[in-house]
Amino acid sequence: MRADRLISILLLLQNHEKMTTKALATELEVTERTIHRDMEALSAAGIPVLAERGKHGGWKLLDQYRTRLTGLKENEMKTLFLSPSFQLLSDLGFTKDWKEARQKLLATVPNALQTQANDMWNRIHIDTDTWRQSSQEVSFLNILQQAIWEERKLQMKYEKGNKEISERVVEPLGLVAKGRTWYLIAVSNSTIKSFRASRIKTASLTNETFNRPADFQLADYWEQSKQSFVKNLPTFEVDVEASPSIIQRLTFTGRFVQVLNIESPLENGWTSVKLKFDTEQEAKEYILGFGDQIRIIHPTFLIEDVKKMAESILTMYE
Repeated sequence: MRADRLISILLLLQNHEKMTTKALATELEVTERTIHRDMEALSAAGIPVLAERGKHGGWKLLDQYRTRLTGLKENEMKTLFLSPSFQLLSDLGFTKDWKEARQKLLATVPNALQTQANDMWNRIHIDTDTWRQSSQEVSFLNILQQAIWEERKLQMKYEKGNKEISERVVEPLGLVAKGRTWYLIAVSNSTIKSFRASRIKTASLTNETFNRPADFQLADYWEQSKQSFVKNLPTFEVDVEASPSIIQRLTFTGRFVQVLNIESPLENGWTSVKLKFDTEQEAKEYILGFGDQIRIIHPTFLIEDVKKMAESILTMYE
């Protein structure tokens, strides 16, 4: 509804101080033309919205203006009482603070809704851990957080993927949790980079501060970085025919394989399937694991490689 959208615009401008037409349109999932019409409506209603032109321009509220339209709807209230990730809260050292904040937030909810608020913890639980708990340990999260909040440069030793240790001074911008794995987002040599926190071997605060980029948005950076990473991942596709006995197992794929397509069963009862792997080696090992229940169709050179692997296994056990 338009009334809800106008209130949302008002609260967004109050919380963000200034936002572009494009940013508002993206946030509210409408066109930029709709945002311009909404701004006209707010202005006509006496709301002091101002438009600043130029490269760093955007919409803003008149200085000191604040709205009291802060009443929460029922579903909005429920989102605040969703169970958080206790694993991540523990990593950050916020478990006790969260429990205290929960009680204070619950005290602000009308009595009629308190039962529903309490039920959110009992009906929806978020667990970000894996079935086999990660063995990665992050020793410096408290120092990383301090550097981020105080905008102080950080000196650290970092282990690269090839085990090489490098020493550098970075400007920490934020922390991102991907599952249970933490990443430090920081400026290094004038470039924003992602560092796996578990690979940071030493970390110490310096006395030198830095100016955080005014237009940096952590969530936007991470989304773009993630898409770029996935796009550049190596892939290896294989066409196979699979026995009916393993079709159901193929649909429960793991981290090393993705089922791209499953055809209708052939006359012999087997099914044509297209699989995608990260590497050729993973493809050979995966297919070999199904023995005589899966047959390689393409690429044909993979057939000889898998045969040699099978022969080497027989030789070893002879």
